[in-house]
Amino acid sequence: MVLSMERWIGKVAVVTGASSGIGAAISENLVEEGLIVVGLARRSDKIDETARKLKDKKGRLYSYKADFSKEEDILRAFQWIKEKYGPVSILVNNASILYRKPLMEGSTREWKTTFDVNVIGYAIATRESIKMMRGNNIDGHIININSLLGHRILPFSGIYAPSKFAVLGLSETLRLELNSLKSKIKVTCISPGLVDTLMLDDQQRTPDCSKLSAKDIAEAVVYALSTAPHLQVISIIYKNTCLPNKQFSGSRHKDGGI
Repeated sequence: MVLSMERWIGKVAVVTGASSGIGAAISENLVEEGLIVVGLARRSDKIDETARKLKDKKGRLYSYKADFSKEEDILRAFQWIKEKYGPVSILVNNASILYRKPLMEGSTREWKTTFDVNVIGYAIATRESIKMMRGNNIDGHIININSLLGHRILPFSGIYAPSKFAVLGLSETLRLELNSLKSKIKVTCISPGLVDTLMLDDQQRTPDCSKLSAKDIAEAVVYALSTAPHLQVISIIYKNTCLPNKQFSGSRHKDGGI
């Protein structure tokens, strides 16, 4: 299998939640591959710091401040991107929020915010990107950064796990809708286990459980994007060594068309 990012050079990629962790790592990798990357996050100053470090790379990184719990912020961001840099070819939905409370102790406000960011925000960004892709005949790519908790419930995962199950449902629903239109826009769902980012608390940083790095996830994004147009990577699921269930390792592909 020949892997190449060449067709994406100079194209516009949007990465949500790009201020740190997985989003920042994905942005860096895409800039290194020569893309025009627009990072969206509440802390846009952090994205600007990353952009300065990447000023000598093939691509460019730009920032736009957006709160993904607010539809008006997302709509303004995509309108600005369209006017400033042109239509979106790649969307990486990564913005996410985690409240560390059991379901039986959570607050309604936290539940609503979780779904607004982790689910509705993904759906809005996807809708706006698909509009631009279809309107400009772009065979683009939607990548949803999910979680192992979108496939397997662990104790005390609270409202976060249900929101990630919803991301899996969003990915599959979108794929079926695009298939029905015979669209060549791809959809990939990437589901990591524990990733060593600021979202982990001290208890989750125990040495007996290997952690994935943000770079691992960024490399998975580049891999999915670099496959041939006729090959779609449907999902990539990472597990940690402390999670022995083998059904959660590997990836799924679909060959011979979308």
